[in-house]
Amino acid sequence: MGDRRLRTGLRVLDLADAGVQLGCDPRWAVRVPDLTAAERAALLALTPGLPVPATAPGVDVHRWVELLDALQQAGAIVPARPHRPPPPAGGVDAISWSLLDPVGDGRARVDRRQRASVGVVGLGPTGLALATTLAASGVGSLRMEDPSPVRSYDVGPGGYRWSDVGGPRQQVAARIVHDVAPHVATPSARDDPDVLVVVEADVADPVRAATLLACGLPHLSVVVREGDVLVGPLVEPGAGPCLRCLDLHRTDLDPLWPVLLQQLSGARSHRPGELHVPVLAGVAAHLAAAMVLGRLDGEPAAPGLTWQVPLPDAVPRERTWSAHPRCGCGAHPSQWPFADAATGTVGTGPAAG
Repeated sequence: MGDRRLRTGLRVLDLADAGVQLGCDPRWAVRVPDLTAAERAALLALTPGLPVPATAPGVDVHRWVELLDALQQAGAIVPARPHRPPPPAGGVDAISWSLLDPVGDGRARVDRRQRASVGVVGLGPTGLALATTLAASGVGSLRMEDPSPVRSYDVGPGGYRWSDVGGPRQQVAARIVHDVAPHVATPSARDDPDVLVVVEADVADPVRAATLLACGLPHLSVVVREGDVLVGPLVEPGAGPCLRCLDLHRTDLDPLWPVLLQQLSGARSHRPGELHVPVLAGVAAHLAAAMVLGRLDGEPAAPGLTWQVPLPDAVPRERTWSAHPRCGCGAHPSQWPFADAATGTVGTGPAAG
């Protein structure tokens, strides 16, 4: 029976006369009732991540196989795999994802992350918390950019310290990231990352957004505003709404939005920088990290998905944006070759003029 093992991370709980329960999350918890004392003791002796024994003391062989088959059918027991030492970073993720992975192998997901590269532009407390979360989750390479100095109001939980004030953010951030995950690479090369996260104040810079779109670089927008933070969308060029699509939608709702956008994007050089409320920075950074990791894991968020994290409750509000028909990003069906102008579906007639 050494070719099977109890799923890594699964709790084995004693319910006394009611039996044994494996796991406590409703998505995968399994309860085994009507057990003899020997059967109950044998199940309680199972160790998560280790092979299950071929026999159990005091338990009929056929009954033991029947119990294990039932647990395998329920997903609590999975095929055995060769033992590997824990990854240098992302070990906790490997254990947790072993509970969700169909074959119980969360390590494969972390291995993929170690081969990935993520860029983070803007290293205030939100960007720093994002970078350290990605490093701790197993991302192998982080390119961090922000030459501005650490300010006194950047100091906060799990991030910058008073002794860091005045130092260049990107240098201090590299040190903090290495303290969290010593094996992560922090290159200064200009090679494009797999995903770029841009953390900025007030609005997403439309010039930078257009440049990233033209380069075909997947990018996630995080905008720190007066009393909230906007996370998303994660822009996949040509496959969903871009940041200009969102600005066009906002213009449809408020014709004066272009005036506000111009003033807010042009005012950055005349202000000391964005203010990161600690509770908002923490929630927003982890939402952004989840979006990035989902993309690296091959399970990206829905196109156009954004989260607004507002004061005072910091409870994320979800919204999904569509591609705008007047944007030239190519994500809207009406802009596809041979698209029907009336229905937006792909047809065989001439393109609309």
